[in-house]
Amino acid sequence: MPSRVYLDWNATTPLRAEARAAMRAADELIGNPSSVHAEGREARRLVEDARAALATAVGALPRNVIFTSAGTEANALALSPGLRGRSGGPVQRLLVSAIEHASVLAGGRFPGERVSQVSVTRSGIVDLDHLRTLLADGPPALVSIMAANNETGALQPVAEAAEIIHEAGGLLHVDAIQALGKIAFNINEVGADLATFSAHKIGGPKGVGALVVTEGLGGLEPVLRGGGQELGRRAGTENVAGIAGFGAAVKAALQALLEDAERMASLRDRLVNGIGAVAGATVFAEAVKRLPNTVLFTAPGLKAETAVIGFDLEGIAVSSGSACSSGKVQPSHVLSAMGFDPAVAQGAVRLSLGWSTEPEDINRALEAWRKLGNTLLKG
Repeated sequence: MPSRVYLDWNATTPLRAEARAAMRAADELIGNPSSVHAEGREARRLVEDARAALATAVGALPRNVIFTSAGTEANALALSPGLRGRSGGPVQRLLVSAIEHASVLAGGRFPGERVSQVSVTRSGIVDLDHLRTLLADGPPALVSIMAANNETGALQPVAEAAEIIHEAGGLLHVDAIQALGKIAFNINEVGADLATFSAHKIGGPKGVGALVVTEGLGGLEPVLRGGGQELGRRAGTENVAGIAGFGAAVKAALQALLEDAERMASLRDRLVNGIGAVAGATVFAEAVKRLPNTVLFTAPGLKAETAVIGFDLEGIAVSSGSACSSGKVQPSHVLSAMGFDPAVAQGAVRLSLGWSTEPEDINRALEAWRKLGNTLLKG
């Protein structure tokens, strides 16, 4: 029996060997990283090494990296009404793009009446004209725009948005969880004031995330209060093993970034061409810059749930969109925001590649798609 093919890397990735080794070593330590004795200092060293690794990877200072339990918590921490904007006063409202992850669309600590959505184009790109209109129609805002969409892979114009937002006295938060390790991302180069990351998207362990802020950012309000960990910005004893794994994964991902991205883009393009060979198939966001590993597609009459099961029976793991929506048979909010009919949005299937994806994996996926297409779409 052939081995299974994993093509759901945007949902989660396998644990890298480097991360596993770092976690095993950390598990041998006794100390609490807040303790001052030798055992505590050794645990602290692992945490700070990981902090420095992530800071170096994204162009930040280590003291501005805050470890959390996940990307979701990092997003909740970032979306704080107490943040002080470029004008000096606190941001008073939150603007989020309509294609954000559910943890951003939830609005963090902002009351619902102070949260508005920025529309996107048919190609899944944030509408900067609509952003300008919303910014002009009210007090300074915190704006949240993801670097890359987790479903379509479309890269967002965060640098251009940052200029617009800063001119209006606001702040920009970038959810860079899908970008890290797949494309180059530097918090200063894109003009982000805050950016969030997650370990398990780059070969680190599940249950570890991070918020990175720019130097001098003021007014960040902790979600968890108690001890003084993370310079008082996130209480709770640090997950030393998880954080060590995160740091090791960051180093490994950045070392292989260019080579992995080029190889995945080539495989992605082969996948796109093969999918398009089935009559009526549509690949979303195909005409815009997107992640090198992501393909979201549909075909007339295709039901995502049926297709995902069909691929699974062929030994191939794919997704119907965001893993955080698994089990919920409903249209993709991303495609709905892009203006697609609910019937189309409900038929979208996502294939996402990773560093160990091989050409044979693509061949098997395309063979399965041709088989499924002939079966599910006939008539």
